[in-house]
Amino acid sequence: MSILYNTPLMPLPSPTLPLSLNNNLSFTAISFSISKPTRNLRPPLQRHPSSHPSSLPRCFSSLSEMDGTVGQCLYPLHRTKTIHLVRHAQGIHNVEGEKDYNAYMSEELFDAHLTPLGWRQVDNLRKHVFEFGINKKIELVIVSPLLRTMQTAVGVFGGEGYTDGINAPPLMVENAGKSNHPAISSLHSPPFIAVELCREHLGVHPCDRRRSISEYRSIFPAIDFSLIESDEDILWRADIREKDEEVAARGQKFLKWLWTRKEKEIAVVSHSGFLYHTLSAFGNDCYPSVKSEICTHFANCELRSVVLVDRGMIGSDTAITNYPGKKPQGLDLPSDLAEEINPS
Repeated sequence: MSILYNTPLMPLPSPTLPLSLNNNLSFTAISFSISKPTRNLRPPLQRHPSSHPSSLPRCFSSLSEMDGTVGQCLYPLHRTKTIHLVRHAQGIHNVEGEKDYNAYMSEELFDAHLTPLGWRQVDNLRKHVFEFGINKKIELVIVSPLLRTMQTAVGVFGGEGYTDGINAPPLMVENAGKSNHPAISSLHSPPFIAVELCREHLGVHPCDRRRSISEYRSIFPAIDFSLIESDEDILWRADIREKDEEVAARGQKFLKWLWTRKEKEIAVVSHSGFLYHTLSAFGNDCYPSVKSEICTHFANCELRSVVLVDRGMIGSDTAITNYPGKKPQGLDLPSDLAEEINPS
């Protein structure tokens, strides 16, 4: 059994438990709180997705319960993905909302941007990601199309400072979203894709309403917005707030779509509410302490690493590291098997 480490500023080991998704896909998750081939599928997004108890994932209380054996269990490497979940850094709405919850209704917080402290949090996480070599492993960054998440994503996983004249568009232009931050290069960084399925609760709060994709493209030129169908935000409604169970159901759709990607190590930069309600669908029959680890709210700019496991035959890639044995074939019958075939 492999042990992964969550990646806070001071990483500490923690036991892992598998979390099943529809009895086929499962998570092995670690939490620690700190301050197929690609089909280019457009992920389905419904305004109010329904949630059925029978379709919600469940967690096994032990490794032996999951596969019917005693002790640890093994999974083929090609049936797994490593997912790095990140909540955005501190936004202006976090500050104002903590002072007065009614501030979340203010239009002044529309598509909230990061605070100066938020940018320092981004710098700290970036140092950690580079120190532990996570940046070299990530093949794709998926980001919620809101200002604070995209600022966080490009700040943590993007290239260095952008210089005019280089043959690559910037991930973020200078002073994007009142950031007072220099431009960020797309050189030597993984591709970035904006996906609406991993947005925060939809509706009512202006801080969770996005700008037009046309405007985002002008300030985040190297982020791919092609999976978003509507230029304007048609999902957010001023009079209806998405229910928690609807967010959880949307999270399950996101995870299923995520499995269709060819990439094996992916970063997802999203929001506290989305991450909390998505993960809360897991761990219901785990030990209480493990459930608590999995299903706590993320701190600003916290990163948790999980493993997504395919326990069935859904979208499994062909193994690329396995080797079938020596060539040409010779006499290599194992002694115990030979004894079964030719008992004395």
